[in-house]
Amino acid sequence: MADENELELDNSGKKKKLIIIIAIVAVLAIAGGAAAFFMMGGEDEEVTQAELDAALDTGSTEVVEADSGGSAEIGSALYVPMPRPFRFNVPGAARDRFVEIRVQLLVRGADNEEAAKKHVPLIESTLLAVFSQSNADDLATSAGKTSLKQKSLSEVHKIMKEVEGNKIVEKVLFTGFVMQ
Repeated sequence: MADENELELDNSGKKKKLIIIIAIVAVLAIAGGAAAFFMMGGEDEEVTQAELDAALDTGSTEVVEADSGGSAEIGSALYVPMPRPFRFNVPGAARDRFVEIRVQLLVRGADNEEAAKKHVPLIESTLLAVFSQSNADDLATSAGKTSLKQKSLSEVHKIMKEVEGNKIVEKVLFTGFVMQ
């Protein structure tokens, strides 16, 4: 009888050891795979000035960061929020509508962020002038909103080139749009 109890304890002890060993092997395999994945990196591509100029001219949103090798830098994406939403009335075919638009500006790099923050009142004035020229029927469609964003961006580029000598703002983003 005592031999049977000892056999059961030995079997349950062996099962526990086997489970523990399998768990340890699984954890080590996962850790080894993760280490191999993170340690294997591709070669960094060098970016030429021509490629950077082409990316900026086409409005590409790809970010090129400077590495220790000294390659060129566009900068990281930073968002400059307008301090208050734009609220205005627009005429429509049936009736006038009230519109509220919340805007943020996408800029690249800390220098452009500071320049955009410095000129927030000028940018607000420019955007309000563009927004007030729109009509309710156009803003009711997705194409109309996209057109308004593009016109806003081109006007902001124009005014920032006059003031700073550079476009500064990469995109005008509508983070809230309400029309009643």
